[in-house]
Amino acid sequence: MKALMCNAYGPIDSLQVEDVASPVPGPGQVLVTVKAASINFPDALVVQGLYQSKPPLPFSPGSELAGIVKAVGEGVTHVKPGDRVIAGTGHGAFAEECLADAARTLPLPDGMDFDVGASFILTYGTSLHALQEIAKIQPGETLLVLGAAGGVGIAAIEIAKAIGARVIAAASTPEKLALCKQVGADELVNYSEDDWRKKVEALTDGKGADVVYDSVGGKYSETALRATAWRGRFLVVGFANGEIPKIALNLTLLKERAIMGVFWGAAMARDPAQHLANMKQLGEWFAAGKVKPVISERVSLNQAKDAIQRLANRQVMGKVVVTP
Repeated sequence: MKALMCNAYGPIDSLQVEDVASPVPGPGQVLVTVKAASINFPDALVVQGLYQSKPPLPFSPGSELAGIVKAVGEGVTHVKPGDRVIAGTGHGAFAEECLADAARTLPLPDGMDFDVGASFILTYGTSLHALQEIAKIQPGETLLVLGAAGGVGIAAIEIAKAIGARVIAAASTPEKLALCKQVGADELVNYSEDDWRKKVEALTDGKGADVVYDSVGGKYSETALRATAWRGRFLVVGFANGEIPKIALNLTLLKERAIMGVFWGAAMARDPAQHLANMKQLGEWFAAGKVKPVISERVSLNQAKDAIQRLANRQVMGKVVVTP
């Protein structure tokens, strides 16, 4: 089979499409014929050796997919060959076939195509976990989303609206902000402008945002924390900007703010039952038309490394899908 391979941690451009042996499912594993896989920011980090987990070399990147079960290992009973499924894989999805843990392999929801299914688990799972379980956002509260036009940002907008929150979307260009408005954001802020914190405060009558969803990091984080309300919750989701910010802790003291880390993968590994409950909730919202990934582009395996680089450069809106 063909797969996009990482043979050594290093530049994204060093990835190559190669012919490799088809994997064989072991106990508790599922072999999936990949119909679609989506690119996520961790994919750009993991091939450079910059992510918190490092797969053994060589490996294929790609952390979520949709496809058809080809074979199952010992002990797997909830899916069978021929079933249409979605799966979170950690790595391996940018290939014609991929192994997935049975516990992280679920039936493709009714009415969902492969492209959408491949774009669903990580971004929407992360955002639901962050907003519902960590921040415990409530109807009527205001959420400020940084990097709002990206995969997790769009998911955060849609999930917050499904819960009943008000959303201020922050992004760097008019085109990105227009997409945020399209998916339901109530207010828009361009954080490439120097006075964007004042605009957030004006939109909240001087109070600030109840919850901040920060997947960007860098220079934007401290400004967003300063624009957080009394006892506001600041969610640390990621660092797409490439810089991990240093935050002065007196900023938490002044308004009894809370800085809260979000590590969806580890949380779901610790609590698989919660992962299943979250996927059930998201499937219901999808069926009701409340959430749906925005797919901006479809690429082949040969085009995937260029798309990963563009994602790392923050030149992508929504989700890019790889179709092996």
